[in-house]
Amino acid sequence: MTRTPEVQAPRHAVIVLAAGSSRRLGQAKALIKVDGEILVHRAVRLALETEPFDCLVVCNAESGPITDAVADLACRVAICVEASRGMASSLAHGLRLLDPECEAALIVLTDQPALSSAHLHALRDAWREQPARAVASAYADILGVPALLPRSWFEALMEGGNDHGARDLLRSRHDEVRVIGAPELAFDIDTEADLSRLDSAITIARKF
Repeated sequence: MTRTPEVQAPRHAVIVLAAGSSRRLGQAKALIKVDGEILVHRAVRLALETEPFDCLVVCNAESGPITDAVADLACRVAICVEASRGMASSLAHGLRLLDPECEAALIVLTDQPALSSAHLHALRDAWREQPARAVASAYADILGVPALLPRSWFEALMEGGNDHGARDLLRSRHDEVRVIGAPELAFDIDTEADLSRLDSAITIARKF
């Protein structure tokens, strides 16, 4: 009996963006603890559950605390010396360092405390069905990250030039994007007021 060869699923990478200076908050968002877990650790841990071929955490020059926070996880830490220029620079830096065998990149932030493994798996599964297309999250009238972006988009993203990372490209190429709603991701952490609302916001988000 002839066995049918197994078809290998397309390979994706993960880029966790943790290079923000968090000026408005006054402390690194990536290092805030929620439910006893540091946010950057949580973001990487959840992203790794999608079984990526490569996983990269992009941080700024003050990389020590980030490196320590994810030391127990299967990821690489990369320092972006141009992180102060904005998210687009950090994303471009991460894309340049990915394993060339990766066919797409799952972009994840650290300041979305309601992020779930289920949503990341939904993004991955949708992308595997149509790997030439991007898959993005929709919340608060925004098409954004987490998002899985195909390699054919990498060149445009590596050009940088704005502080919105992939958001502008997702908007301009919306006809090439599958959309998965995630209203719980509308809450992120930018200010002290957001921190004070953190517990109640997560409780509400878990109802979705």
